[in-house]
Formats: sequence, structure tokens, C-alpha cells
Amino acid sequence: MLDIKLIRAEPERVIELLARRGESSHKIVELLEIDEERRRLMTQMEAAKAEQNRIGPRIAAARRNNEDVEELLRESSALKAIIQDLEAQVRALEGRQDEIISKLPNLPHESVQAGGEEAAIVLRPSSYEPRTFDFTPKPHWDIAAGLGILDPDRGAKIAGGGFILYRGLGARLERALISFMLDLHTQKHGYTELGLPYVLSRESITASGHIVKFLPEMYHDSESDLFFVPTAEPALVNVHREELLEPGLLPLKYVAYTPCWRREAGAAGKDTRGLQRVHQFDKVEIFQYAYPEASYEALEEMTREACAVLEALGLPYRILKLAAGDMSFSAAMTYDVETWAPGVGKWLEVSSASNCTDFQARRANVRFRREAGAKPEFPHLLNASGTALARVYATLLETYQQADGSVTVPEALRPYLGGLDVLRP
Repeated sequence: MLDIKLIRAEPERVIELLARRGESSHKIVELLEIDEERRRLMTQMEAAKAEQNRIGPRIAAARRNNEDVEELLRESSALKAIIQDLEAQVRALEGRQDEIISKLPNLPHESVQAGGEEAAIVLRPSSYEPRTFDFTPKPHWDIAAGLGILDPDRGAKIAGGGFILYRGLGARLERALISFMLDLHTQKHGYTELGLPYVLSRESITASGHIVKFLPEMYHDSESDLFFVPTAEPALVNVHREELLEPGLLPLKYVAYTPCWRREAGAAGKDTRGLQRVHQFDKVEIFQYAYPEASYEALEEMTREACAVLEALGLPYRILKLAAGDMSFSAAMTYDVETWAPGVGKWLEVSSASNCTDFQARRANVRFRREAGAKPEFPHLLNASGTALARVYATLLETYQQADGSVTVPEALRPYLGGLDVLRP
């Protein structure tokens, strides 16, 4: 969440940066009015408490001297009532203040452009050029049907539309991709692998910020009030919730595989064929708890690490810098990585790398010390898909397809498939 001290000190800057996300200024204006009234009442309350503290010794002295204390007792009772009333008013204002702040998104970095999806900037094209074909490339659902590795009809029979059944080598290929990505990030990029729960408490999705904007997309078990993981990010935010990290622990680098569940409620009917947009998909997530001054360098590093997956697989990609209005609720800066899918003729997002600065750390009350006895600070939290499997799976099939319906296996994956070099019908 945002720091009220920052909002109080630089309201014009906060309003301008939130406007890039499409947020109006009225919430900040209301917040400052509440803050001013709360502080005014706090001053009155402290004055009343100070006066009550002065009356106490006077009552004791009067009683020792056998003097009448009725008037002093009435004053003390009146002050107690005033203090209780002021405390109730302050609590109500603090509740309203917390409610407003909890719904304000993170401030975009100064360099992030205003606008929505249409305002994204292509930063770096891929070093891998999209493959040229001497035949018409097929979409991945036709390739998979020929290979017999995906069964969307039976997936839909089991769970409904948007759920896929992987069959035979198709399931093995998915498992190979997961193992390859986990090994790459742990062995070459220095991440520690975590095995996470696949459900989240309400407290967890509140701490990560997902409850504000992501709630309609999440699958929910109402009886236990648990939410199915939409991405490993909220789980990784909460690994150190309410903890004070001791000196020398940062940066913390975690990687985790989880299946992910999303309703895709805002994208009904869009890109529903094949693996472009499904309700359940596998993902490998990389995550860092970083020193504040190093977090934007960490964001560049994590983006490169996501791209390293695609480079190892030989898949063309490009990097986009998202506009403020297209970033997630918690992000201050986001890069999207897209791969080219020649069969469907479009770029597909396979990774989103975000620096959430201290926004999630404040919500989750994660702090660290630079040295023993130093004042606690909030670390910066960063996340990146490293990568999302369904679309990587799709672009891999389309990129490496052959005219006879077979698919060449990239060299990096062959050790995970027992040396298999070609998927054949």
C-alpha cells in the first residue's frame, strides 16, 4: 500500500502519477481531508489526556488535605467522556483512511508512460528472427491433434471449457518444460526452489493486493474461504509476511512451479482456441525480495532471466514496456515478454516481470534490517513469469513444426525427454 507520509508530503506528484493509471484525484483529496481531520482530533485528544493527567495529582492532594474533590471528579469524568468520544472519531477516520489507501494502486515509476494496452512500447526485438516456412504453418491445436498429444474435448468433459487434457508425449512435454525451467533458474540464475500450497487464504490475497482487482478472476472455495492460486506471486509475497528479515538475507531469490487457475472473466470469447487462453495452466514463477536501491536493476535481471528460457528454446520473442494503465494493481513498472506464434500469426505473452517496490511489503508487513540494531525498512518485491507454460508450449509446437506433421524438439529439452529429438504423429 502507499505510504500516507508520502501522500501528505507530495500530493500533487501522487495525483499526477495515479492519473497515468486512470485514477481520479478525488480519493487523494478525500484522504488528505480525512488525514487533516484525524490529526486535528488527535491534537485535541492529547490535550484532553494531558489535562486529565494534571487533574489526577490535584485530586490526590485534595483528598490528603480533606478538601472537597467533587468538582475535580466532575472535570475528570467530563474529560474521560471527551477522550472516549475523540478516540471513537479517530478510529472511524483511521478505518476510512485505511479503506481508501487499501484500494489505491501502486504509483508507476516516473518513466512509465500513461495510457492503456495500446500505449505499450516495444523496447527490444528478439535476437531470434521468426522462422520462415516453405509451407503454410498450422496453429498448435491442429499440430497437437495430428500428434495426439492434447485432448481439449475430454478436458472439457471433465471440467468444462478452457480446461485441457494432455496425453502421452503431450503430458511428458509439459513436465519436461517445467523441469527445464526450474533447473535453469536454480542452477544458472541462483534461485531457491519452493514447493508452495496451491490455495491462498483471504489474508494472503489481501496482503499481495490481488483481492482488489483480481478477485473476479479467481476460483474460490466458499466453505473454507480459500482461493486457488491465480499465479505463484501472491503466495511468494506471503512467505515472509509479518517477518523482520535479519541483516545479510537480502536479496532473497525464490522460484516455484504451480498450476494456476483463472476464470478469464474479462476475456469471454477471446482467443479461446487451443492454449491461448485457458482456465488452468502451469507456470514457473521467479520472485525477489530486494534492497530498495537495487530493485530496478533486479527487474532488468529478472526480465533477462525470463528471456533466457526462450533463448534456450530458440523461440523468437520481444519485450514490451507496459503503460501505467495496463499494469497490475501492485506494479510500479512492468515488462511483458511475448513469443511469436507463426501458426496463429500473433505475439503471445508468456512472461510479465514487475517491480512492486515497497507496495506489497507494506501490505504484508515484511521488513528487513541492513545491520544489527538498524531501523527496519521495507524491501522491494519483484515477480516474473519464468515462464507461463501453455503459450510457450503452443509457440514451441508452431515454431518447430515440420511439413509432415512432426515437431522437432529443441536441444535444451531433449535430456528431459530421454533424448527424444522429434515428436511424430
